[in-house]
Amino acid sequence: MKKRITVLMIITVLVLSTVLAGCNGGDTTVTTAAPAEVIKLGVIGPLTGDYSQYGVAVEEGAKLAAEEINAAGGIDGAMVEIIAYDSKGDKTEGVNAYNRLRDQDGIVGLIGGTFSGVTLAIKEIAVEDGMPVLSPTATNLEVTLNAPNVFRACYTDPQQGSTAAIFAAEELGATKAAVLYNIEDPYSEGLAVAFRDQFSSTGTITNYEGYTKNDADFKSVLTKIQAQDPDVLWLPDYIAKVGVILAQIQEMGIEVVAMGGDGWDGIEIDYADVAEGHYFVNHYAKTDPAEIVQNFISAYEAKWNKSPNALAALGYDSAKIMADAIQRAGTTESAAVVAALAATDMDGVAGHVTFDENGDPNKSITIIQVIDGEHVVAGKVEGN
Repeated sequence: MKKRITVLMIITVLVLSTVLAGCNGGDTTVTTAAPAEVIKLGVIGPLTGDYSQYGVAVEEGAKLAAEEINAAGGIDGAMVEIIAYDSKGDKTEGVNAYNRLRDQDGIVGLIGGTFSGVTLAIKEIAVEDGMPVLSPTATNLEVTLNAPNVFRACYTDPQQGSTAAIFAAEELGATKAAVLYNIEDPYSEGLAVAFRDQFSSTGTITNYEGYTKNDADFKSVLTKIQAQDPDVLWLPDYIAKVGVILAQIQEMGIEVVAMGGDGWDGIEIDYADVAEGHYFVNHYAKTDPAEIVQNFISAYEAKWNKSPNALAALGYDSAKIMADAIQRAGTTESAAVVAALAATDMDGVAGHVTFDENGDPNKSITIIQVIDGEHVVAGKVEGN
């Protein structure tokens, strides 16, 4: 972690004096240019399995950002390389990936992990290393606490959970809400707690129910929730699980407005029918007319031949933020990069970013409603 950009474009001149035999002999000077230094940034996320859409989106967003940075001359001439490893959504796999990135690849900064659970597993090792860490998408509150070198580009679980609860009460007129969450996932649990605590200040929590990651039949617990007739059902989990639950809600004919966190982003791809009319909290909206947003979407679609979700935007922003910090630091030395990250003040696709004392961003939160398979902005709460 002591690498420095000592010379930003390294030109090595080798003078070779060769005395040639014969009357035409003489000296020959050969000048060669060594390649520019490469700045390696690591990405960790689920690249295979049920949740691969999240990790792949982060990887693709980060690689697009690196491509743009390099096309503009890199970081003072040094090219940025993104090295991505598959965590499979597993904590042990995530730690192994981090160790490999640090020891074998020689990264100078980490963009990850993608999930809160994996990021928390990496956190203490990274703190001990002093590694500059910027998670695009780990929203659990504990990720940045007591970790001066760890930052996040996304808002926290308490922020999105409480914002959703306020929206449900003030904009949807909900007075009763049920909560159904994954008790084995820190992300899901964090959002559940935040929503419950905020909503309870103005309304009634009719049910606070949990399930495990292997559960597939939710009809029993949904029947229990239905009996209490809540106005809103808070479902803070990822698409693979939420889609199944929404499908069973529709099948059972339960009339309730469902809401979720940013883990719902992209739900319209496979579950548009069952997600119709429901709401989720997100980091940005693809319908935002801002130039930075539309330029990103166009570039992403051109490169990857698909539409970017919010995690792709956050992966993109994270790579740009990390590169900007290294640029301002003038070095890849860890402490200097961490100090530069803390002083970040720049526009991103997912909003303008500055960091508070914990390394959490001050930024806006968007409420999306799924209408005819499209994202419609239902509300927006500005950051501090």
